[in-house]
Amino acid sequence: MHDANLQLDPAPILQTAFAFWSSKVLLTAVSFGVFTKLGNRQFTGAELGAELGLHPRGIGDFFDALVAMKFLDRQGDGPEAKYSNTPASALYLDSGSPRYVGGILVMLNERLFKFWNDLPEALRTGRPQNEAKHGQKGMFEELYEELPRLEQFMGAMTGLSRINFEAFAMRFDFSPFKTMCDVGGATGLLSIEVARKHPHLQCISFDLPPVEPIARKHIAAAGLNDRITTASGDFFKDALPKADLITMGMILHDWNLEKKMHLIRAAYDALPPGGALVAIEALIDDARRENVFGLLMSLNMLIEFGEAFDYSGVDFRKWCQEVGFRRFEVIHLAGPSSAAVAYK
Repeated sequence: MHDANLQLDPAPILQTAFAFWSSKVLLTAVSFGVFTKLGNRQFTGAELGAELGLHPRGIGDFFDALVAMKFLDRQGDGPEAKYSNTPASALYLDSGSPRYVGGILVMLNERLFKFWNDLPEALRTGRPQNEAKHGQKGMFEELYEELPRLEQFMGAMTGLSRINFEAFAMRFDFSPFKTMCDVGGATGLLSIEVARKHPHLQCISFDLPPVEPIARKHIAAAGLNDRITTASGDFFKDALPKADLITMGMILHDWNLEKKMHLIRAAYDALPPGGALVAIEALIDDARRENVFGLLMSLNMLIEFGEAFDYSGVDFRKWCQEVGFRRFEVIHLAGPSSAAVAYK
């Protein structure tokens, strides 16, 4: 018995327990613009610290922790050593890069880091632990009031979504479909990725009226005005635009079951026979044992919205069957994310 105890390693327990330390170091580095400031240059710790307005005490520890965590490279040792971006941090964490994902990290740092401190209260009460709890407006209400803030949020989501939407554009068979409507289309990113790879498709990006100018700007910048149109409305009040294929990227998990069912019915009504509904999410595995990120995302929905939740392919299939869809599949996309597909 005693020997068995020696073989059990406490490291995974301690690594997870202390994970917020390394998380906060990375989030702070992105919020300070460390990776953007470096760009393709090299700085000593003192130079980079001065650029960022840091106190000398923390400089060595902060940048060397980022080196040890493999987010920065360093040439040499000691005060004269030069720090630079790694290939991955240059690609994903420098805001000048087209593949920047740092927007979501800024949001994690400014909002979710402190809200997650109230997870115990969320679990005991089932109530959101975000701005709404402190008498401020709900997240979406707040966002849609002010165009710059809305655009910043959409930008934050873009980096994370692009990886999944590119994979979807590559892996899904679009040949049976002529038209696609992306519901909750935000900046038009999903339509843009799909239209680029599949010249035979006409796309519609559908979202609330304040979002339309943002989407139009992005579609024009991609040179796809002739292939992608925008439509605006409220998907809980208005019928969805008719299309052969309806997509919802990270939309269904924002709502409770009643509202999820409303959206699935609305999609069914807008599709022709043979049409399909696709939900792209961090889909939880059917046995709920593997997809850690999907399960944590569902807890994040509790913290953000209370009754909203993430779901598995089996859940999606059951809801879609109730509405009348006939055939189903799940296509793995990237990392923890998948596309759940229902055919009418």
